[in-house]
Amino acid sequence: MTIQNRPLPLPLRDTFPGWATPPLIALAVAAWLAGGTAPVTAQAKTKVNPHDGLTYVLVTAGTFQMGCSPGDADCKPDERPAHSVTISKDFWIGETAVTQAAYQKVMKANPSLNKGDQLPVTFIRWAEADAYCKAVEMRLPTEAEYEYAARGGTTTPRYGEADDIAWSYIVGVTQAHPVRQKQPNKYGLYDMLGNVWVWMADWYAPYTAAKAVDPAGPPTGRERAERGGSWFNGPRTVRASSRDFHLPEYRYTDVSVRCAGN
Repeated sequence: MTIQNRPLPLPLRDTFPGWATPPLIALAVAAWLAGGTAPVTAQAKTKVNPHDGLTYVLVTAGTFQMGCSPGDADCKPDERPAHSVTISKDFWIGETAVTQAAYQKVMKANPSLNKGDQLPVTFIRWAEADAYCKAVEMRLPTEAEYEYAARGGTTTPRYGEADDIAWSYIVGVTQAHPVRQKQPNKYGLYDMLGNVWVWMADWYAPYTAAKAVDPAGPPTGRERAERGGSWFNGPRTVRASSRDFHLPEYRYTDVSVRCAGN
């Protein structure tokens, strides 16, 4: 087993790329007092997964521009070229990253170094993330699904002001934060940017300019893709199009899982 923590200092990560359900309920989201944030939907279709007790949000199908956002000077080479992607089917995605309480309930284990029921589970390999999602009758999201959901209908680098929506690097902080502490995006999804990276279903690969429908990455590869950015990164990395990748057998203190499904 390979165990690795991400090395400090952090600025390098900002410079180089590296079921059966109850009836659907209305998720009321209050208007936020802080200015400059993305509008939040008044209602979102949700369901509670009986296997892990977590809430999942329905994201409707659509077409978006995947990759570097217009005017985003912080984009890295692997976020280009931006290209048109169609998500052809509605899909469910976790309202939050998988919590340690949920992971313990399902997998009877908690590999996280810093413990807390409402902290995201971390220090899990790609195969463990994949196994968890399958155990709750879901799957890992694709990069295209994740970016589409993370954007929340926006075309900007973030769906709100960085400090309002995302946990990013703060001097002296050495672990993730509890889920649902920052403002959600328009779809009612929390921490889609910042706090923890999450493993994707895709093998990591460069983009092409071609239009795509439901892209799922190449059939084979060396590293698995990650999305979201984390508390270990500065705001330059915590953006909707930001990508990362690592060998699937590695474990990290800022990588978690968020499940999806159709």
